[in-house]
Amino acid sequence: MGKFYKKKLRNGMVLIGEKRDLDVVSVGIANRFGGAFEDEKIKGIAHVIEHMVFTGTKTRTHEDISREIEKKGGILNAFTANELTNFWFKLPSEHLFAGLDILIDMLNNPRFDEKKFEKEKKVILEEIKMYHDSPERDVYRLIEEALYEKPMGVGIIGTKESVSSLKRDFVFKYFKEHYNPENFIVAIVGNADFDKVGNYLEKSFKPNKAKLKIKEIKKRNLRLKEEREGIDQAHLIFAVHAPIADTKDYYAFQVLDAYLAEGMSSKMFLKIREELGLAYAIKSSLNAEKNYSYYGIYVGTMKDKVEQVKKLILEEFAKVGKEMKEKDLNESKTRLIGLRKVSSEESTNVMNVLVYEELAGDAREFYEYEKRIKAVKLEDVKRLSKIIKYSTAEIVPK
Repeated sequence: MGKFYKKKLRNGMVLIGEKRDLDVVSVGIANRFGGAFEDEKIKGIAHVIEHMVFTGTKTRTHEDISREIEKKGGILNAFTANELTNFWFKLPSEHLFAGLDILIDMLNNPRFDEKKFEKEKKVILEEIKMYHDSPERDVYRLIEEALYEKPMGVGIIGTKESVSSLKRDFVFKYFKEHYNPENFIVAIVGNADFDKVGNYLEKSFKPNKAKLKIKEIKKRNLRLKEEREGIDQAHLIFAVHAPIADTKDYYAFQVLDAYLAEGMSSKMFLKIREELGLAYAIKSSLNAEKNYSYYGIYVGTMKDKVEQVKKLILEEFAKVGKEMKEKDLNESKTRLIGLRKVSSEESTNVMNVLVYEELAGDAREFYEYEKRIKAVKLEDVKRLSKIIKYSTAEIVPK
């Protein structure tokens, strides 16, 4: 682990990061704005903005933007989540400020060209089709619909109708109103002079008066099922609302997952795949930002085995209270701490986690992870394993 840095800049931006001796740097500029800030009618606008920022600035074409990063051996990308949008690059550290110049230009001077706007909408509509045509992926859209009322339950990418209806001038105005440096989190992991970067960012971004307001997130628990022609496998997600990020129970839930469904040695993998042969893929995920959190278990199985798999999942949750011992607790903790150390070798992983930790409250929490996991008690894990309400999403052969 390197040395942690955090500073609130004069323009309102928060600069966080980890100083490393390795001459590689990962940098993200994240805006605390995403899908959860949108009404149903304009769902997907944050994702459209992410795309448009890459299409060119007043002085750079799309090709210039990508080429200037790639010719230096770097990677440039972005992603839109429910509560933030992050633009990031990874470069040899000697090119840090060249990379920063590009991100700054993209966020300060995007052109939002009319023709490129219409073209990019078509690209996103194809992206929506691509996700729909992959039921293993599309079932994750369906489970959010089961867990949350609209607009949260619609999904970050939006719908064919909502994306098609967007107009260039409206989206550009929306961008200017919702991209305020006072809401930016800048995360850097690598060999960087943080004070020098901070001064550079203060000169490069001027705050505006934009204020962001997240839409109310309303929970629900539905059982949703879609039948489709042309597929042979049934895709199931079993999900529950989980503790909010960085709370005591959030860490306890991670320990529960490590014991129950994470990896090939987990209880559910051994039961559903190894013992009964009901599935090839069994995957779990804990999805959390600042204002929501849910836990899902994905299983790809046979259509006539879906109900059996649901029953087995509930049974494995129920067994935790009776069968999990201190030995199992300690093994799960060791697994989680080890996984964090392994994933932290990649600077981009740490950059992204620091952004999410700062969004949730304080990036320093990243460095308290081992302590928080070790503090989890067996009774807390057993308490969280008592499932009363849950949601399911199924995409099955017709």
